[in-house]
Order: sequence, then structure tokens, then C-alpha cells
Amino acid sequence: MAQKDYEDIPGTFVFDADRSRQGYHLNMFCISLRLADNRAAFKADESGYLDRYPMSAAQKQSLLERDWNEMLRLGGNIYYTSKLAACDGVNFQELAAKMTGMSSESYRAMMVGGGRSIEGNRYKSEKGQG
Repeated sequence: MAQKDYEDIPGTFVFDADRSRQGYHLNMFCISLRLADNRAAFKADESGYLDRYPMSAAQKQSLLERDWNEMLRLGGNIYYTSKLAACDGVNFQELAAKMTGMSSESYRAMMVGGGRSIEGNRYKSEKGQG
């Protein structure tokens, strides 16, 4: 994918048309988990179930490792990947906390307190990361 201006936003991956195409099969796997029979089949043989979807090796690995941020980088949509989290018994607050490297309680406190400060979080290039 070509670098876009909004790729300079720290801590997020913008779900655009390119990521949508890249993550199509990853997201179709995730949405399949809305059905109980599919959740049971996945839990019985995760790798085997993933083989039903023509994903890249990196996408499959991110799913098996529950590397939530990598799933998004590889085209996953948070609303789809949250189906996998729910399958694992992880609620959305816990998922967001995992993605930020915080405890669920710390994440909740941050959000109740108004969220993460914008200072120093506008662009990666502000910190020499871009």
C-alpha cells in the first residue's frame, strides 16, 4: 500500500478502501463467528477453520496469536475483529485496553477522565517516528 497522509496518525490504522480489500477474507472469517456452529468449529480447530479463508500467512498468524493491532494493520475492521474477541469472552472495553497495552481498569479510568490527551499524539512525525 502507498503511504497516505493519514498514516501519520499515531496508534491507529485507518480502515480505508485499500485496507478493506486487503482484509476482506480476514473480516469474512471474523463475521462468520456470529453463528454458534461456526464458533464451535473454530474453537475445535482454529488453524483448520482459518484454512477455509484465503488469507495471508501473516493474517492467519495475527488471528491465532490474537494480535489485535496487527489484525487492523493487515486489513481487519475493529467491528469484525471484535467478533473474535467476543468468541474468546473478551468484551469491547477489555479489547480496547489490550490494544492500548493498558489494564481494563486503567483504560476505563482514562476514558471516563476524558480520553487520551491530544498533546504529543497528533502525528507520528511530531516525535520523529514518521
